[in-house]
Amino acid sequence: MKTIVICSGGLDSVSLAHMVAQERQLTRLVSFDYGQRHRKELDYAARCAKRLDVAHDIIDLRGIGVALTGSALTDDIDVPDGHYAEESMRITVVPNRNAIMLAVAFGVAAAQGDQAVAAAVHGGDHFIYPDCRPAFTQAFEVMQKAALEGYADVSLYTPFVHRTKADIVTEGARHNTPFAETWSCYKGDKNHCGRCGTCVERREAFQIANVADPTTYADPEYWVEAIAQKDRD
Repeated sequence: MKTIVICSGGLDSVSLAHMVAQERQLTRLVSFDYGQRHRKELDYAARCAKRLDVAHDIIDLRGIGVALTGSALTDDIDVPDGHYAEESMRITVVPNRNAIMLAVAFGVAAAQGDQAVAAAVHGGDHFIYPDCRPAFTQAFEVMQKAALEGYADVSLYTPFVHRTKADIVTEGARHNTPFAETWSCYKGDKNHCGRCGTCVERREAFQIANVADPTTYADPEYWVEAIAQKDRD
């Protein structure tokens, strides 16, 4: 099945791209610049496309991103440290981000004659990001079927939507994903900070999956404290 992958350059989407390349017919990667402070992730998406020898579209949504104010990913607001928790990580929500990106990707797929759009939403995101939940992905696919009826038949492929971040690491390893060539940190500094929610989640996922983590973290041990604090809470 000819499949587009929405690829941020992060661990999840790069692992998905490698999986699709081996199990389906990967046609292109689609990435989005929405003014995120960790825009360097797009460089990792570009490397993935080159590695897998497919086209790569970087779509400029910065004008839209400016209007989606109030998120630590796009505004001058500190990215919170610690394990993912609903109250602290709510500030990283970019309203309707996945809905907007998916709508654009479905349009690209329809225009290019592709049969599916793949997105790496996963179970760990459900309680913070509403447009990562199964109810959303199911409803979105129904909406797109109606939107493209009579023009194109494009499906939504979300193989991780009921799975954990550790499961993604396991799948990524199985499909030879070069994890060092992925970027997760929301702070976008030279190295992964090791303290923000995505860094803590990333480090924990490698530990649970029993896969070596090649990532260089500015604070490589903080995740232990963050997990302990989550367990106390």
